[in-house]
Amino acid sequence: MTLSSQPLSPLDGRYQPQVNELGEHLSEAGLNRARVQVEVEWLIWLVERDLLNTGKELTDAEKQKLRSLVSEFSDDSVSALAEIEATTRHDVKAVEYFVRNKLSKMRRDDLAELVHFACTSEDINNLSYAITVSDSLEKVWLPKAEEALTKITKLAQDLAGVPMLSRTHGQPATPTTMGKELAVFSHRLTRQIQKAKSQEILGKFSGATGTFAAHIAAAPDVDWAAESKGFVEHLGFTWNPLTTQIESHDWQAELYATISHFNRILHNLATDVWTYISLGYFKQVPVAGATGSSTMPHKINPIRFENAEANLEISSALLDSLAQTLVTSRLQRDLTDSSAQRNIGVGLGHSLLAIDNVSRGFDEIAISEGVLMADLLENWEVLGEAIQTAIRADVARGESKISDPYALLKELTRGKRVGEDELLAFVNGLEVSHVTKDRLLLLKPHTYVGLAESLTKHL
Repeated sequence: MTLSSQPLSPLDGRYQPQVNELGEHLSEAGLNRARVQVEVEWLIWLVERDLLNTGKELTDAEKQKLRSLVSEFSDDSVSALAEIEATTRHDVKAVEYFVRNKLSKMRRDDLAELVHFACTSEDINNLSYAITVSDSLEKVWLPKAEEALTKITKLAQDLAGVPMLSRTHGQPATPTTMGKELAVFSHRLTRQIQKAKSQEILGKFSGATGTFAAHIAAAPDVDWAAESKGFVEHLGFTWNPLTTQIESHDWQAELYATISHFNRILHNLATDVWTYISLGYFKQVPVAGATGSSTMPHKINPIRFENAEANLEISSALLDSLAQTLVTSRLQRDLTDSSAQRNIGVGLGHSLLAIDNVSRGFDEIAISEGVLMADLLENWEVLGEAIQTAIRADVARGESKISDPYALLKELTRGKRVGEDELLAFVNGLEVSHVTKDRLLLLKPHTYVGLAESLTKHL
């Protein structure tokens, strides 16, 4: 007995509900709908501007009927295209015939030869990917990324004043606040989101090898470069005037590198939060009915952050591969880009799934201020930095004659656990100004957080 017609990718199976919005744009159907859009808009552009001096026109109603191929694109459209492609063995040619068939039903066969006029497949494809990638970015990925960012930022501000022991090299270090540490990630993620938002999206529409040769052969008096620029900008993109048969994909490589960088920052956040959970700084909120371990009933595993890690790694691996592959084409073109671009949705899908996991993960944790405070109060030696720095300032002002403040504190604290009484006794014995001594005697691990709270509040 065998299984058939089962989804191979978890994005199309187990995790389909979390990523299905991407399928609207980055599936084969989404790509074909965009191809139809480009073909229809080019046909309308040619007719409206009468670039070939045909004298033909399209009524508003006819334009609407043509554009309905896009607005009403459905499973029936997918099936019709598949039937045509079974004969053409060429996906873009199938789209051309699909549009021609619509003209025939409209009794406008006189316009048939204007469909796909002077186009190479890549004229259609590069603009179709520009449409599908920009739509998936603006309508799906960015909203989800910003939703998670908003949640992280709010938690950072809520916890701006909650003191926490820092750990540099995994060891107790100068205190901070939990909010400030989360704010670091919020700031980092914001920069990458802004880069993704401002990404310039390029398009070409210049024929088989980017020379407009066929265009000029057909209509030498038309300023085809200007028409190409106008058409690409009409679709909402930046015109690329110098290309081979393909648009060079640099904008895609830049975008995928940005999203991959975003992934790695989010991965860093996931591993840090996982560690804070393991330290008890965050407690996990039990979800009714959920099981942490199949054999240990007490466990609540930080699965949201662990799943996010794996999906972010997979996403970045794919996006990095795309960024590397897409910027190279042998001579005037080869098909490596065509195969690679079919995986854009997979790369973005794993990123989207990870974002969902992180966002849900933050809904399932709560701060444990008591644990944080206990940790701080067990590590009074972290005030060594403050004490030696204050002494150095007194020495610089001529208010103390201590010869090597750093060595003095190193002798007291390095590799040792120093308690409150011991540290206070040490400060009382220092030959420093009364102002400095009084300030140091008031200092505690949980108050030694500098500008952490105000820095976070300004996020």
